[in-house]
Amino acid sequence: MGQFNGKTVFITGAAKGQGRAVALAFAKEGANVVGFDLASKIAYPAYNNSSSDDLESLKTEIEKAGSKAIVFTGDVRSALDLEQAAAGAELEFGGVDVLFNNAGICAYGLSHELSESEWDTMMDINVKGAWLAAKYIIPQMIAKNKGVIINNSSIAGLRGMNRLSHYAASKWALVGLTKSWALELAPHNIRVISIHPTGVNTPMNDGLAFLEGTTTQEIAERSAGNLLPVPWIEPEDVAEAVLFLASEKSRFVTGSQYVLDAGLLTR
Repeated sequence: MGQFNGKTVFITGAAKGQGRAVALAFAKEGANVVGFDLASKIAYPAYNNSSSDDLESLKTEIEKAGSKAIVFTGDVRSALDLEQAAAGAELEFGGVDVLFNNAGICAYGLSHELSESEWDTMMDINVKGAWLAAKYIIPQMIAKNKGVIINNSSIAGLRGMNRLSHYAASKWALVGLTKSWALELAPHNIRVISIHPTGVNTPMNDGLAFLEGTTTQEIAERSAGNLLPVPWIEPEDVAEAVLFLASEKSRFVTGSQYVLDAGLLTR
């Protein structure tokens, strides 16, 4: 316990799902947490996202765990929102040590049937959002001469996915960012890793099922097909992996892809 005492982690998409699990895991290890989330519904994909109540309850849970937290409502597509949140993190905690680029969306659709707006929204949130968060936090890490950036990609960032071409393209893009940032930032002792989970049991699955008029079980079977006998993994499994990658136990790991796929890619 306490392996991240005195450290500060910045998490996008923090209010629910994987982001929330990672935030709470870091809090239990003594880290200060900066939670950033849109905390409202967007037009595409049109399922319920997190709310302001989710973001505030996250802050409360972190404080109950004995750690400090600040939360920001904002859009990862907005340079101003992320610049202000990064500045707030620096003012409150003296800068960020770990960035978990987690905010993202997923939606089904044949590539030739997607609208330009749907394509742009997927890329803007999943890719541009990660770049913007890093843009404003990397200078803080350079000042510390140390840091870790973990980009939450997907198995879709390592393989093709039926009816998920725009999602897969966005997740492959995170691999390119990971490897490029690792090269750029190694002189500053900043490590960069992408993580690639199989399907994760989050509220996003309920949203996808709603849009498809199906069940979460069918979504799991369609999206995953894991080798191990589980339809998906839990957000807490992702959190454990993120903590490991952010820790000194992984101090020589950078530019790599960490696969948490329940054996899916072995098929």
